[in-house]
Amino acid sequence: MRIGPHQLKNNLIVAPMAGVTDRPFRQLCKKMGAGMAVSEMVTSNSLLYGSAKTLRRANHEGEVEPISVQIAGSIPAMMAEAARHNVDNGAQIIDINMGCPAKKICNVMAGSALLQDEPLVARILEAVVAAAKDTPVTLKIRTGWDKAHKNALAILHIAQESGIQALAIHGRTRACGYSGEAEYETITVVKAEARIPIIANGDITTPEKARFVLAATGADAIMIGRAAQGRPWLFREIAHYLATGEHLPAPEVAEIHDVLLAHLDDIYQFYGAISGVRMARKHIAWYTRGLADSASFRHAMNRLEHTAEQLDAVNDFFWRARGRDNRLVYLDAATGERAAA
Repeated sequence: MRIGPHQLKNNLIVAPMAGVTDRPFRQLCKKMGAGMAVSEMVTSNSLLYGSAKTLRRANHEGEVEPISVQIAGSIPAMMAEAARHNVDNGAQIIDINMGCPAKKICNVMAGSALLQDEPLVARILEAVVAAAKDTPVTLKIRTGWDKAHKNALAILHIAQESGIQALAIHGRTRACGYSGEAEYETITVVKAEARIPIIANGDITTPEKARFVLAATGADAIMIGRAAQGRPWLFREIAHYLATGEHLPAPEVAEIHDVLLAHLDDIYQFYGAISGVRMARKHIAWYTRGLADSASFRHAMNRLEHTAEQLDAVNDFFWRARGRDNRLVYLDAATGERAAA
């Protein structure tokens, strides 16, 4: 998988997720086997370039290349300036957000709302590609605005004519949000006519599903988002399965404990003690999701305000879990009884 001059080590990409794909998470997923990770969206409003949030999102210090930064907005000139600004600050790939279904984004005619206005899509893409110059520009979309208006194929043609170098497609419309199941037929149709790499996204949660989506769509790569939350080793599991047809053993409690501790340390350093504790809560919840005794643990953990207290709680939970033959113990969704992973 190649994007412009950048040869990726594989075709597994971390999807951009607001509030999730910060530098600590991107670095962890790359370490765990992802070939590339796209940043959470960065505003195209230059008035916010100096805000703490925007500066943090543009922080790529020590990040494994290639560095892909997603920009969001609806005004071509502002999007062009955002591209220039982020290239000047280390971005090696600029990704354009036309896939986010969130109301606060779509209500200002950004994200997937832009799919309703194909002429505007063309103006944005042309402006950003021109501004980025030698830096490759990619695009992330959905299949369309709603099921009656799927225009991913039309967007492909606009993207190719505008100089976009890869297109990621989430197999749902804007109206679908994240409900129902992703469909891959539209991605298959787009791939059949594409002259640029196509990246399939949506509901890729297991190694088997990854292989199915690649085979069914003919896509050049897959993009994984929510399934990697609290499960960054999913990338190495998929990479191994695609290469060998065999499954890697599930990570043991000791490794998960160590991965989480390293992730928390990176979060604390990146955000600072106060914000770091708050940011860490959702990651701890994802790592322990579905584990026996985790509901009461998370309830207590969410009331903690200091890094030392948070770390003590995490260590206590996992040291108790390590006593169970070093295997995770999940709760069966149907019976509520314990079942070893």
